[in-house]
Amino acid sequence: MGEGGLLFQAFVFLAAAVVAVPIASRLGLGSVLGYLIAGVAIGPFGFGFIGNDAQDLLHFAEFGVVMMLFVIGLELQPALLWRLRGTLLGMGGLQVAGTTAVAVGIGLAVGQTWQVSLAIGLILSLSSTAIVLQSLAERGYMKTDAGQRAFAVLLFQDMAVIPMLAILPLLATAAVVGGETGHGAGGWLDSLPAWLRALVVLGAVALVIVGGRFVVQPLFRTIARTRLREVFTAAALLLMIGIALLMNLVGLSPALGTFLAGVVLATSEFRHELESDIEPFKGLLLGLFFLAVGASIDFALVGNEAMTVGALVASLVLLKAAVLFVLGRVFRMGLDQNLLFTMALAQGGEFGFVLLSYAGQNAVLPAQTASVLVAAIALSMAITPLLLVLYERVLVPRVGTRPTAQREADEIHDESSVIIAGFGQFGSTIGRLLRAQGIRPVVLEYDSDRVELLRRLGLDVHYGDASRLDLLHSAGIEKARVLVIALGDDAKTLALAHVVHERYPHVRILARAVTRPAVFELMQAGIPDVYRDTLDTALRVGEDALAALGTPRHHAHRLAQAFRRHDERHVRDLAATKLEWGTYVDRVRGNIRALEADLAREFGDAAEPIRDSAWDSSTLRAEAAARDRDASPSSKPTTHAQN
Repeated sequence: MGEGGLLFQAFVFLAAAVVAVPIASRLGLGSVLGYLIAGVAIGPFGFGFIGNDAQDLLHFAEFGVVMMLFVIGLELQPALLWRLRGTLLGMGGLQVAGTTAVAVGIGLAVGQTWQVSLAIGLILSLSSTAIVLQSLAERGYMKTDAGQRAFAVLLFQDMAVIPMLAILPLLATAAVVGGETGHGAGGWLDSLPAWLRALVVLGAVALVIVGGRFVVQPLFRTIARTRLREVFTAAALLLMIGIALLMNLVGLSPALGTFLAGVVLATSEFRHELESDIEPFKGLLLGLFFLAVGASIDFALVGNEAMTVGALVASLVLLKAAVLFVLGRVFRMGLDQNLLFTMALAQGGEFGFVLLSYAGQNAVLPAQTASVLVAAIALSMAITPLLLVLYERVLVPRVGTRPTAQREADEIHDESSVIIAGFGQFGSTIGRLLRAQGIRPVVLEYDSDRVELLRRLGLDVHYGDASRLDLLHSAGIEKARVLVIALGDDAKTLALAHVVHERYPHVRILARAVTRPAVFELMQAGIPDVYRDTLDTALRVGEDALAALGTPRHHAHRLAQAFRRHDERHVRDLAATKLEWGTYVDRVRGNIRALEADLAREFGDAAEPIRDSAWDSSTLRAEAAARDRDASPSSKPTTHAQN
């Protein structure tokens, strides 16, 4: 490509990402699949813009995974590890062991040696940390039960790579071919006995842990005193590159070394600074990694070995899906969450490329077998976003609303004038307030795990879907006076409000709405008592901000209450008429201007100093406290002219 080759390649990669990723995201496919498709398009089997350098580029782009594992390690504080210990060791350990065991059985059945079968099983038991976490995060699934369990399983897999790298040399069935050392270990390490190589590997890991604790943290403290952020960023990059070189020297994955370093630094005072400095580099290089994975898929090999590769990809996905689904059932996940957990992790992982290279260096796997496995793992990673699309568009509409298939709703014999649907943080606050006044509401909660937790805390909570008429009937909806809908899902809130409003018009509905469109729909459905999820908190924060800037507390409070009255009137006006988008935008702009003008007219310009503090409760409390101090026996004697 001449002297402009590097710039041309950079231009091609950036252009591919800028074009493909927004299109894929707009189609609901996610950014990861967009990167993979773009990589295929510009690779040697697409338009050929990057020639046959995709494998070399993949090794460079793996530094994005290195950075991602470092950031993950920074987030793994001991408290988090302790909280995840059950899922980490239970689900993570059983997933790796179960997948490996089934793969070994299949390998022995088709005539492979136990060494080859075990190596393949270990390699295929790993999933893609980069693709799974990125895909779940951009779809908003990381905070779900499936997202948290998937994170714990991936974390266990990442840690399990360390013993796998120590085990693989012990499975060698032939002498290493001369000159077949990979890009990792040097010849000096290959000449050592297997047990000594394993000892060197463990020594390198120990060096990273001890050095991170006793060398790196004091070094960062010294650098921080310079108050030069660019030097701190350079030191963070130096740390990761140095660890990567050490890991390559002993034939280990650089990502594992930086992950361990991140865990060691998780309790450091520099954790957040390191994370913010690394984040831009991590995002850019992760995108490059996904592009390189797409470009590195050897479609010539796939074409020549189409039946073998296709069968291997299908077997890999189905095998892992079966193991994951069974684990989800064993650990009592809801059906929809279990399916998400299964679809997210049913692929090979980027560490599989590292382990395959390491297995080749140590003559554990034949070169042809390793090449086929590389293609199969890359293709399984490429179809993961498609599996998540399948979950969202096909499986969820059919099974996501039927958790009762996992557990029958509770029988309810209590009666109350108040029914609360949803007992999360929002609903539980309402319930505790009512209980404090002697009112014991009938509580319906849809999350079975939360029901068990709340019962252990001594609260009366019933499991069930509040939108079911039979459950509402058993909860005493005919005799109830108030239904509080405290669900965090607007679609379920609307469905429940419609049912109760039509069939039980005597019940007053107090509905929580998360989004503004849901507010309009509820009001248009005839539900006047709609409560926006963050309005009260936002007004309290605004009130406190005004007070912190010198506005008297009573004035800030009156201003917040006036804002609420004006804003609620405008929302009701908007809900009263259905508007086209353009008209809606114009109306909202007009409401914003009117609100600001009304408040300025009623309270004056906030820029002008407000000196009236006669009725400021905080001022009165301060004066009263001062009088109490003066009147206390421990204070110095004072002379009162009067009294």
